[in-house]
Amino acid sequence: MMLQGLYRKHENGILAGIVVIMNVILMVICFDIYYDLNDDMMMKDIMAGVYSGVPDGHNMQTLYVLGAFISLGYRLCRTIPWYGLFLCLCQFGCFYLAGRRLCSLISTKAAKLGSMILLSLFFWAVCLQHLVNVQYTITCAVMSATAIFLFVTTPRGISTRQFLMKNIPSVVLVILAYQLRTEMLLLTFPFIGLAGIIYWSMEEQVFAKENFKKYGAVLGIMLVGMILSQGIDGIAYGSGEWKDFKKFFDARTTVYDFYPEVVTQDAYREDLSSLGISETQQELLRNYNFGLDQDIDSQMLYRIAEYAAETVGGARDWGAVLREKFGLYRYRTFHDGDAPYNMVVLWAYATVFLAGICSRNRQMEKGLVRRYAFVWQLFLLALMRSAIWLFILMRGRDPVRITHSLYLVEFSLLAAMLINLLRSGGQNSSIFRGMVILFLLIMGIHLGDSVEQVHIDQRMRDQVNQDWYAIDDYCREKEENFYFEDVYSTVSFSQKMFAGETNTCANYDILGGWISKSPLCREKYARYDIAEADLALLEKDNIYLIVSDAEAKEQGFDWIVEHYAQSGISVTVQESDRINENYGVYHIDRVK
Repeated sequence: MMLQGLYRKHENGILAGIVVIMNVILMVICFDIYYDLNDDMMMKDIMAGVYSGVPDGHNMQTLYVLGAFISLGYRLCRTIPWYGLFLCLCQFGCFYLAGRRLCSLISTKAAKLGSMILLSLFFWAVCLQHLVNVQYTITCAVMSATAIFLFVTTPRGISTRQFLMKNIPSVVLVILAYQLRTEMLLLTFPFIGLAGIIYWSMEEQVFAKENFKKYGAVLGIMLVGMILSQGIDGIAYGSGEWKDFKKFFDARTTVYDFYPEVVTQDAYREDLSSLGISETQQELLRNYNFGLDQDIDSQMLYRIAEYAAETVGGARDWGAVLREKFGLYRYRTFHDGDAPYNMVVLWAYATVFLAGICSRNRQMEKGLVRRYAFVWQLFLLALMRSAIWLFILMRGRDPVRITHSLYLVEFSLLAAMLINLLRSGGQNSSIFRGMVILFLLIMGIHLGDSVEQVHIDQRMRDQVNQDWYAIDDYCREKEENFYFEDVYSTVSFSQKMFAGETNTCANYDILGGWISKSPLCREKYARYDIAEADLALLEKDNIYLIVSDAEAKEQGFDWIVEHYAQSGISVTVQESDRINENYGVYHIDRVK
């Protein structure tokens, strides 16, 4: 009896937990779990101590408070993949929270089970790619989306204290998402704000004093948490070295993310030369091996970024760009290039609208604003999402990790709106069944493609990563040496999250990237008695360069020969060893 009573009390959480665990087990059986991009790999290496030798929270991508917390786990036990566990816990935990809330809003067991089946289909047909290949930007969006869903579906008619307690998960998720990927959380914050407006508008007395307390408290706690997180981050990066590196980091981001043509196209060579950037330095910026030249510093990158923003950005016809991007936005919204994400969002818009129109109970509401609240809510949402999409498209930064994130957050808000409409009752059951069937059809069409695409991706990753594992093994076997890697020879590698890493310090580093020239970079080099990369390659017998055959054939070695030549030093690049069939190990020798 006691167990039966316990089950009845927690049956929603138990059902949601069982369903999520079953999906996770099936996913792990079918696939390996990867860090999606080399950014996450580098973040993990920094926090795990692989990069500098000591676990460190200064990973530049998350706020320091989160980075320090994860790095503390690695300090306690290096062999546990704390960062991977954190990302997976966030993603699958969000599915659990959403599932439990769904079950709590449904009265019959059959309907609860049906909602869990729909959630599982969404898991496999829409989100599988990002649940298997985990990326911190997507994880941030999943937390933001879940916070919105939980907030908008909060039970009504509860006291201020109960309201605050019910929304602790939403507040925690937003603050944690802000710490994980600040820029992504801020990009989704308008959706969070609109979620607050939508929920507030459903109050009987919108401008009652009690409501200002409730919503003001939730927003205030959220903002305080974000401000404190930012403040701690500012203190952690407050030293002169880190401040200078952050300037370098920001300038590098501006150049490579928004104006890459400045360093990749020959048309800008003369202008860059007039800024005091030599032809050799331009070549190092082009192939991303700028870590070879100590003179490529924050001031130089800032000059390039300022020039790019004023000259390249200022020369653009933003009116023409807006018209072009608006056409692209409209095309992507209604065509299958972003499927199934755009398809489920369009389905959700249509379903919310039909649920509002067909709700007989809603017709009893007094006043047009309340009666047709779903209309202005959908209009505001469509207007806001259009503005955000045009913003990212006009900036030229629309990778899937951003666009898919926006779709997920938007869908979560629409799903919460739909649930609230259905809870109000009175919908035409035949129309609702038709929309459910349409959702199942969309999921069914894309389920096979989703699974097959992940299988194809994983086969490609396994093939590409053979070289990575060979390079890692080769370097670690020769621990007395240090190896610099050509950046574009190694950017396509990824890594399995749970492959039994020892997380010991690696005796290799890429010659560029976003952590190059940082205090951590200098700390790493000091372990191997390296002051400057180019001098170490030239003067030390145990320092080598690793380059893929493809890159060696495409760009040759003039970029490194000419770098030394500008200092009056003649060198030759001699192959000393091979790694697998695709990589050479080279030594730089002075011509006497």
